[in-house]
Amino acid sequence: MVFSLCLKVAEPEEASLIPRRPLCSVTTGLVIIGCLLLLLCGGWLLGTMFWLHGSSNNEPHKPPSPAAAGGQTPSSNTTQTGVHVAAASTRQEACSLIPETWRFDCYPERYIVVTKELCEARNCCFIPASSSTSHPSGGNGIPWCFYPPDFPSYSLRSINNTSLGQKGTLVKEVKTYYPEDIFTLELEMRYETNTRLRVRITDPSEPRFEVPVSVPTATMNAENPDYVVELSKNPFGLIVKRKSTGMVLVNTTVAPLFYANQFLQFSTVLPTPFIYGLGEHRSTFLHDVHWNTLTMWARDVPPTEKTNLYGAHPFYLAMEEGGNSHGFFMLNSNAMDVALQPAPALTWRTIGGILDFYIFLGPEPGSVIQQYMEVIGYPAMPIYWAMGYHLCRWGYKTILVCNSLFLQDVQWNDIDYMDKFMDFTYDPTNFGTLPDLVKDLHAHDQRYVIILDPGISSTQPEGSYWPYDEGLKRGVFMKDDENRTLIGKVWPGLTAYPDFSDEVTHEWWYDNLQKFHQKVPFDGLWIDMNEPSNFLDGSTHDCPSNHWEYPPYTPSVLGDLLRAKTVCASAQQKLSLHYNLHSLYGLMEAKASASALKRITAKRPFVISRSTFPSQGMYSGHWLGDNRSQWKDLYTSIAGILTFNLLGIPLVGADVCGFSEEPQEEMCVRWTQLGAFYPFTRNHNALDMKPQDPTAFSPLARTAMKQALLLRYSLFPLLYTLFHHAHVHGHTVARPLMFEFPKDVKTYGIDKQFLWGQSLLVTPVLNPGVDSVVGYFPEALGHYNVQQWSCNGDAVHSKGEELQLHAPLDKINLHLREGSITPTQTPNLTLWVSSGQPLHLVSALTEDGSATGDLFWDDGESIDTFETNQYAYIVFNVTKVLALTFFFFFFFFLNYATALFLPLFCVALKLFQPESNGPVFNATINDLSKQLQILLNHFASPPPV
Repeated sequence: MVFSLCLKVAEPEEASLIPRRPLCSVTTGLVIIGCLLLLLCGGWLLGTMFWLHGSSNNEPHKPPSPAAAGGQTPSSNTTQTGVHVAAASTRQEACSLIPETWRFDCYPERYIVVTKELCEARNCCFIPASSSTSHPSGGNGIPWCFYPPDFPSYSLRSINNTSLGQKGTLVKEVKTYYPEDIFTLELEMRYETNTRLRVRITDPSEPRFEVPVSVPTATMNAENPDYVVELSKNPFGLIVKRKSTGMVLVNTTVAPLFYANQFLQFSTVLPTPFIYGLGEHRSTFLHDVHWNTLTMWARDVPPTEKTNLYGAHPFYLAMEEGGNSHGFFMLNSNAMDVALQPAPALTWRTIGGILDFYIFLGPEPGSVIQQYMEVIGYPAMPIYWAMGYHLCRWGYKTILVCNSLFLQDVQWNDIDYMDKFMDFTYDPTNFGTLPDLVKDLHAHDQRYVIILDPGISSTQPEGSYWPYDEGLKRGVFMKDDENRTLIGKVWPGLTAYPDFSDEVTHEWWYDNLQKFHQKVPFDGLWIDMNEPSNFLDGSTHDCPSNHWEYPPYTPSVLGDLLRAKTVCASAQQKLSLHYNLHSLYGLMEAKASASALKRITAKRPFVISRSTFPSQGMYSGHWLGDNRSQWKDLYTSIAGILTFNLLGIPLVGADVCGFSEEPQEEMCVRWTQLGAFYPFTRNHNALDMKPQDPTAFSPLARTAMKQALLLRYSLFPLLYTLFHHAHVHGHTVARPLMFEFPKDVKTYGIDKQFLWGQSLLVTPVLNPGVDSVVGYFPEALGHYNVQQWSCNGDAVHSKGEELQLHAPLDKINLHLREGSITPTQTPNLTLWVSSGQPLHLVSALTEDGSATGDLFWDDGESIDTFETNQYAYIVFNVTKVLALTFFFFFFFFLNYATALFLPLFCVALKLFQPESNGPVFNATINDLSKQLQILLNHFASPPPV
């Protein structure tokens, strides 16, 4: 028997695409045959040495546990033994040619010290890495055990054209080291749009769980796609390139494809190390690709580095050379690891469902997000008061403490208001006058939000707690593996968990909310603990010892078990096992809550959820969880809000001043200044902590906080318009600098500054004891300091550099970009009162005297005003001819049978200092503003009290 092994060493310029399959040649074959004959002479000696080194059951092709691996059966024949040894030697040489950065982990299990014998039992290469960042066990670092070039994988057996793209069959003949391999797969590629490619790899013989999120259904393939798809047949691999540049966006040939019942894995190259998204994790905005594993499995845990947090978002945005970008979305809800390595490359590793993924071609970063939103759904338009200042704390002792009327739109209550922490109740002793408080808030144009946890108390006397009794009657609770109501434990004690995958549960949820709303007319919902959280691991009856609780591979979840601080993975729900639905729990509860609020209030629903999943922005906003009162948490909150804007949840913020621990006054001032520019702004702190609302601090601190919040309220027309564009076009509200300057690589890692929309640059102070801050200003149009609105204001003109800015304790640096027109209003104690104040336009003119801007306006609370044409949309333009002139284009649709169009207004504005001919002016719209205000107020009749 003759073996011919052919190896090709990658040239330096090819390193980014290794490993490629080598080509055979006659010369190479003869050389290797000669080597094998020489080695055969020493076969007995080498065979004996190999036997002494390890037991016979650890030969390279020995079927490993738990699943038999394919390959040749070992033989006692000395000739075959010698050949095996020679092949092993040559294979070892092939392994050594793989650079460390391109080693794909063959033994990702944690807490196992991988030996040579364990590694070779999986038919993989074993080479201890020299770097201190290597690891012999599953973890973050250069793997010691990694895939060789010839590791068995699937081959493409057939491929056919379809009306949407192509369909093919993938076949594998050799088992891998995980049980229940699926040997025949169906590959489907759908060329859905010119900028969107969808790839599905499924089991054609048996249906598998698929994520129940509605996505667009394409009916015909794209006519002129911006991508080129190439297929490698044996082994199978998918390569996707950008047609215009040839840039490789996806290349799965770098590692084998796995598709077992509970283990699905593939790897791909990344064009650059600049990758974002992959939430929810506490990290910098730009992810570290240096052996960094991000785990997704919803978990109740305060924000911690390298830990799976509250939500799961398997989407990334990647930058390419030259400023283009693309996106990748894995539509899978099972527990997964996403492993990043410095090649750069990425590995998807999940334990259920199917491989169903999208590639978005952009090419601008904002376009990538728009294309992603087209798949998962555009975020909802928030009710106007959602953008005001919210105040909450855990630890209000009585109703009187939380009745504070500082510049504030919304008052919240944590679980204090409940009777024994039970949902849909309120404490008759300490909060007996809660209904009166809500009426008083409404009388002051303020709103009230309550917290609800999904756990429903199961220990109350029969007939005394309607939510549980009625829930049992309707069968809305999760069941355990023996079909009993699964009982866990949270704040009220032993609890049952509603199954929000069942429409019956949605109706039961609505009935409970309606009953409670008749007692306490709340305005919005805060849904917490919905990972779902559990103070037990599993249930009061434990969890069964089966493959759902103990899968062959468990991602790097906190607690090491899928049931850690949640319910059993084997719990039964209407749509599937909790094993598949766990990370969808918060999304499904948010959907039920938003639907119920619409029916109860007949207004836009306001829901803030802790646990999230793709498409959540259609139903709720998000806050970043139980942060700490530390400067580091202040800084990392920026990355959090930027990431969630990428993920389609623009209504996002962190607890201002931190949730746990007690903040220093200086930090709380700086945090309030930053928080004033979160899309969602709430001050919230923990039980037994000192109050941290603005009134709790010194007069100087209180004044600085108030000034920051007044700035937010004055910019409400801008913020409201940005949310409109997010709702209609899939834009971001809080935006990283790289979105506007994608060709400037210096902006790629910036997460200490951010933008509102295109034009408002926010540069907060993030360190103690300083009166200045360093900000980066890209080389482009100038930026004007918002604190110096005047006709002769000087612009910051940069060559793409960092500049030091003056930042005393009472100031946050804001800069407007040249060429922008920003609508503002005179602020007041609430947004409702502010919206009746005079409007202003702040124009930052370019050198040629031009600028543009827009304003979206409606009544602030009615459902689907844009969809039903109940709104005003105004475009502002400034051009410099003989004098500065404003042109107002009003496309105004009233709630009448026919649309009314306002005539074109051409109004010459008097500048504050016309002789200066300066590039900046603050234009009060004088007489025109009165006419405009009358028309806009048509949409803003006072809400019913």
